[in-house]
Amino acid sequence: MDIKEEKKIIESQEGLSRTLGMEFLSTPEEDTCMARMKVDGRNRQPFGFLSGGASLALAENLAGVGSMALCPKKIPVGINVSGNHVLAVREGDTVTAYGRLQSKGNTLHEWQIDIKNSEGNLISTVHVTNYLISPRKNG
Repeated sequence: MDIKEEKKIIESQEGLSRTLGMEFLSTPEEDTCMARMKVDGRNRQPFGFLSGGASLALAENLAGVGSMALCPKKIPVGINVSGNHVLAVREGDTVTAYGRLQSKGNTLHEWQIDIKNSEGNLISTVHVTNYLISPRKNG
């Protein structure tokens, strides 16, 4: 999935993606997307581990970027995010989120996001549902 245009939008704005240190990457498959995030003071809990909330945010933002790339004239909003965290990740490591589109409807996109540590171990699996809305017309 080519996300060059979506990256321009994200990188030009302040927001959660920039605050937490997310980096979005293009992939060769049209139904997949990918992002990385270094575990550091922006996204860890006080005990030095990646916050579960930051993992969910990474997954939801990645699914949003994927839906934007698939439907550039629509605005994706996450309406359901559920995940399981199976392994802790210490500060200093980098996690990579791999998203695969499960269902592409006219108004709903279903994504499965697997987040892995730098050794390739699964740390979280997240299901995201995006609702696609049309922007309001001015005038």
